[in-house]
Amino acid sequence: MTSEQQTTRRIVLAARPHGEPKDSDFRFEEATLPELGDGQALLQTLDLSLDPYMRGRMSSAKSYAAPVEIDQTMVGATVSRVLKSTDSAVAPGDIVLGYGGWQTHSVESTSYLRTLDTSSVPASTALGVLGMPGFTAYSGLLTIGAPKEGETVVVAAATGPVGSAVGQIAKIKGARAVGIAGGPDKVAYLTDELGFDAAIDHRADDFADQLKAAVPGGIDVYFENVGGKVFDAVLPRMNTYGRIPVCGLVANYNLTDLPDGPDRSGALMGQILSRSLTVRGFIQTEFAKDQFDSFLRDASGWVADGSLKYREHVVEGFDNTLDAFRGMLSGKNFGKTVVRISE
Repeated sequence: MTSEQQTTRRIVLAARPHGEPKDSDFRFEEATLPELGDGQALLQTLDLSLDPYMRGRMSSAKSYAAPVEIDQTMVGATVSRVLKSTDSAVAPGDIVLGYGGWQTHSVESTSYLRTLDTSSVPASTALGVLGMPGFTAYSGLLTIGAPKEGETVVVAAATGPVGSAVGQIAKIKGARAVGIAGGPDKVAYLTDELGFDAAIDHRADDFADQLKAAVPGGIDVYFENVGGKVFDAVLPRMNTYGRIPVCGLVANYNLTDLPDGPDRSGALMGQILSRSLTVRGFIQTEFAKDQFDSFLRDASGWVADGSLKYREHVVEGFDNTLDAFRGMLSGKNFGKTVVRISE
């Protein structure tokens, strides 16, 4: 190793998890980063984003993106400080959004970096409300859900970075927002802080009855990012011509077998047919080329005027990444999960 080379501390995938990821499924290691080539930058990771999609990337099952290979650094979006650069467009000291993954330092192509303006909002918002989660909410809700003024929009995991944005954007567009979350503190936050019209605790014994009472006129848009029993309660409440954008199914990510009970696919298809429902899965990248610039403009304005609020669940220290990831999958986070690696 030359004196110019940088080491990084990283977390690699050591084994494909079966059920909830275990410590033994990963490995902490130190590695030497390559020397910079043309159009590259050496980055120090400040904040690491943890998101539910990462659980799917740990599996070898066919999906919309290639799985992380064994012994490969876990993927993830990062906010970083530029230490060195061979591209004059990116200077040392710049704060950038990149995709450095689960590590303390990285070498990335400058063509994939976005320089961040931190004068008005924290850089970490590029990982949440002004980043991929916020854009997922914006593009899925407005393109697929297309809520009209006065319609009812329901979203689960509503205090998370996607769900909280969905409900608030629905309100901005004149719709009625109903949030579903786990625990009284989260439920209160939705109505008291974010301005949702109603909020329901999915852990309540009478959850389905509470949902029915909260949507007396039925549900026009259900933004699906959870699945499981929440979807079971929502489906009978969907109105004719209802729309269901599907961006995630976090309740299923750690399952190792099919859920108990009878096969309900026939009943699901019957509801889709009889109520003329639109159920549309999506990955936010398909809308990025046409909509990301308008999202940044709109969302930045909404954040600035207070109509789009956000909350971050910041975990201090790289060593706590695995616990933070498991906690996020089980709903222990309150807001967008970010691991703060360096100041």
